[in-house]
Amino acid sequence: MKLARSREPGDRERLLTGIIDLCEAGQASGEPTHPDIQALLNSIFMTLVVEAERDIRHRLAERLADADWAPSALINIMALDEIEIARPIIARSPVLQDHDLIRLLVQATLEHQIEIARRPRLPGAVVEAIISRDEPAVLTALASNDTAEISPAAMGQLVDRSRDVVALRSPLARHPKLSTDLAEQLYLLVGRALRDTLLSRFNLDSGKMQAAVDDALRAAHRGDSEDDIAPVEQDEDREEMERSLIEKLDSAGQLRPGYLLRVLRESRLQLFVMALARLGKFESAQVRRAIDSSRPELLALACSAVGIDRSVFPTILEHVRQLNGGRPGGGEEGVRRAASAFGPFTPDIAGMAFRQAVGQV
Repeated sequence: MKLARSREPGDRERLLTGIIDLCEAGQASGEPTHPDIQALLNSIFMTLVVEAERDIRHRLAERLADADWAPSALINIMALDEIEIARPIIARSPVLQDHDLIRLLVQATLEHQIEIARRPRLPGAVVEAIISRDEPAVLTALASNDTAEISPAAMGQLVDRSRDVVALRSPLARHPKLSTDLAEQLYLLVGRALRDTLLSRFNLDSGKMQAAVDDALRAAHRGDSEDDIAPVEQDEDREEMERSLIEKLDSAGQLRPGYLLRVLRESRLQLFVMALARLGKFESAQVRRAIDSSRPELLALACSAVGIDRSVFPTILEHVRQLNGGRPGGGEEGVRRAASAFGPFTPDIAGMAFRQAVGQV
């Protein structure tokens, strides 16, 4: 009663922890909870959690994520909380049912939707809901989820969508549920490295597949292709041209931090990745991991390392999110965390911190 009357956050957390301990002990005893007691617990949890500090809600989410006794209303509210709190709930809570996850797809932010698509053993009904919503970043997260219940028909829809959503191609090429027929369709869309992967994995006829690629390219050049197949060789040529451009600018002393914002305003995300990597002496894959993560402070460290001013970073982050399906995530809290990357330290230290941090993503 003393803890309940207290307004101190520490006392509230001790009260919540004590109630959770009692609930877990009750579950361990195997005795069913009386409905009246369960209703009372639900009310207590809802009251305390709504008033709890952010750090307390974060720790509570980790504690309740695996609890099958947790009140459904509470779990659903926590799943709508800011993404750092919602993430363990969305990923692991056995309380969330198919209809709960589908409702979250409609009500929650893009970051929440991506976490739903990553949920282990995602049921088929939720997979279909994700595909029907047709959000590229969420589809890409789904394609990377090897344990999701993706039907052959759903895989076909994802492969077909990869004609326009380039980010889908790599995870689909490695997905355990990709069939040989779909692999042949995907072969026409991917670059040389992924073609080698598909040839080896499905024992495809290389001569037959190359002939199919040549036919698709000729049809695309003539403009009479019924399928909207992008000539991959042209994509690869463009990437090589962009890499050559960055090297020439760097050699001429013209590659400067201001160039990063310029290419983002031109919606050239890949050029931004290459330029940032060149300026910071990073690997392009490191920069890509940073912008695909839920931690905008990683991108902030990379920008700090190349001399981007703190005041410019929010604009860079906004452009990157617009071009990269809402990533890097983290919401407004992530923006606040990112500000610490522009602390009182040298660019070299920021670069070292970036390399170390991105290696843990």
